[in-house]
Order: sequence, then structure tokens, then C-alpha cells
Amino acid sequence: MVDVCFALVGSIPHNSRALRQLRALVRFGLRIEAFGFGAPTALPADLQPVVRYHALPFPERRGPRFFWEVHRRIRIAADACPARVYHAGDLFVLPALAAAARRHGGRLVFDARERYPYVAGTVGRPFRQHFWKLVERRYIRRADLVLTVSDGIADHLVRDYGIAPPLVLYNAPEAPAVADPSASLRRRLALPDHVVIFLYQGHLRPGRGCLQPLEALPDVPGAVLVYLGDGPLAPTLREQAARLGVTDRVHLLPPVLPDELLAVTASADVGLVLLEDTCLNHRLALPNKLFEYLAAGVPVLSSDLPELRRVVETYRVGFVVDPASPGALAAAMRRLAGDAALRCRLAVNTDAAFAAHSWAQRASLFQEAYWNLLCDT
Repeated sequence: MVDVCFALVGSIPHNSRALRQLRALVRFGLRIEAFGFGAPTALPADLQPVVRYHALPFPERRGPRFFWEVHRRIRIAADACPARVYHAGDLFVLPALAAAARRHGGRLVFDARERYPYVAGTVGRPFRQHFWKLVERRYIRRADLVLTVSDGIADHLVRDYGIAPPLVLYNAPEAPAVADPSASLRRRLALPDHVVIFLYQGHLRPGRGCLQPLEALPDVPGAVLVYLGDGPLAPTLREQAARLGVTDRVHLLPPVLPDELLAVTASADVGLVLLEDTCLNHRLALPNKLFEYLAAGVPVLSSDLPELRRVVETYRVGFVVDPASPGALAAAMRRLAGDAALRCRLAVNTDAAFAAHSWAQRASLFQEAYWNLLCDT
């Protein structure tokens, strides 16, 4: 029997939140089996000796059939993995791990990193939303420990399901960035010192605010836009850059592994977190990229959404704007691009903002909660 059976949909070596949690658990000397999806990729070197990672084939189906195939594959894997604790890294794997926990007498952890019934994919689809709410309602109440990513999501889960308050673990790195000139975007792209780098890092998907800064860029002289990531919008971004005549000012770069990311992020001048107000999940979200920018000392231009506004305005690390307003977005980008002293003043405040939300500040709570579960098994 292992101590922890850990699973989520996606590649664990590319998931910064999962890596932080695994590192916190191996400090206890726990034996861990981890299951993800996608191409076989090695875990970081420090985890390889203590975490056995299995990359399952990613289902090619969509919608409900995708969920059932994920459930089937994780159910088979988890049933063959007796463990003291079953850690569901998302809702898709929660039913399978709940069944395995019941079968093997283990405890159940659920990381509610989204408000799953209210993501963009359920907007205008009441039956899909109802289905996910039924799944979450049924299984979240079986969890011995619920984790989430923001205070807003925690409050919403308590109201919806009457559960005990989840433990909030922000999507923040463990430590601030360490300068590495070799990772500089400016050096890699041969950009002169006076050019201001606006950075979007993360998945290039609809609803994430990828297109809006590109549309605003022609009205922001002296700036370039760098995308660090991949996704279905990549071809559209290239086409739009050509249409707008800014191909030479738009750079699409491949994603960087979590352990290498902050050194790259630190070379940007402004970080973009322009989630679109398309669903409740976005209004309650605190994305990874927000805290990665703060850890790297980079000021932020974010959407004017409740959770994002709370961090950005409380700590005065940037500005909030409605990304659906092209004029307002272009004006905010021009203001940041044209005032180096302003960017410096905002960057100074990132240290305090990061310290208040860092993984190091929350890791002991996570470890304590896990230790209590293990002591009860």
C-alpha cells in the first residue's frame, strides 16, 4: 500500500500546482503514485526517486464521453493502487478516486481548483451545468479535505454545498524568481532596451483574454506583446497580427516548464491577466499567472474582476481594466508603456503581494491538514 494516490486530468510535470503539492508531501517521506494524462514526460529530478508517475493516454473524445473515458481509466488505475489517501486534483477524477477510497478504506482529498459547474463551457448549457453540479454535490461531501484556489471559490462552495470551509491554497510559486540573464526575453528576441514587453503566459484559449491586447497593440507605441504558451488560439493570433500589421511586434513562444518559468517571466515589463467576464468561474478565479508575475517582480494589468481586483488594488501592483473595452485597454497599456517610473513604483509592491499569497506561506497548513488525515488512517 502506498501513502497517496494522486491524480488529475493533464500532465503533472507541467502542472505547477501539482508539483508544489507533491513536493510538500514527499517532505513527509510519503510513498506516492501519481496519475496524469498526455505524452510520457519525466517529473522534475527531485521528485523522480520518490514519486512514481504514470502518464495515461489522453482521451480523444469530447463532452460527456470524455468524462466517462477519464473516469474509466482513472478508476482502473486507482482500484489497482491501494492507498491511505486518494488525492483528486480536479472534478473529472473525483468520482473514480472516491470509489477507490471507499474500496480500500482510504481518505479522500478534492482540489476544487475551479467552480466546475460554472466554467465557460457550461454557459448557455443548463443541462451540462446541472450535470456537473450533481457530480460535485455528490462527491464533494465525501471528501475528508477540500482544497481550492481563492477565497471567493471557497465561500461559494460553502454556500452551495454546506461543507466546512475549504483550505485555500493560492496558485502561487514557492519562492520569488531568481534572476537569470540567459533566460531573458529581451535577449532571446533581440529587443532594444527602450521597448516595453507585455507578457501573456498560459494557455491560448478563448475567454482567457488573449486577443484583446493584440487588438490594442497598434495604439500602444514602443511596446511588444509576447505570448508564452500554446493552445487553439495560436493560429488566430498569428493571423490577427498579420491583419493588424504588427507581426514584428508580436512573438509567440512555446511554454516553459514550471521550474524554469519565473526566470523568463522576470524579464517582462508588464504581465497580463485579462480573463474575460464570461462565467462565474472567471469572476472568482486567481490564475497562476497573477502570482507568477508577482513572484517575478512584474507589475500587472488585469481584468476588473472581484478576486483579481482585490489583489491588484489592495497591494497596488498594477491596474485593472475591462478587457471588453478596447479603448480602456489601449489607454491602460499606453500608460504603463509610457511611464517607466510608474512601472518601477508598482513593481516595488509586488514583494508584499507575493509574500501574502506565496506557497511557502500556505504550505504548512496543507501539510498539517494532510498529516491529520494520515494519522486517522
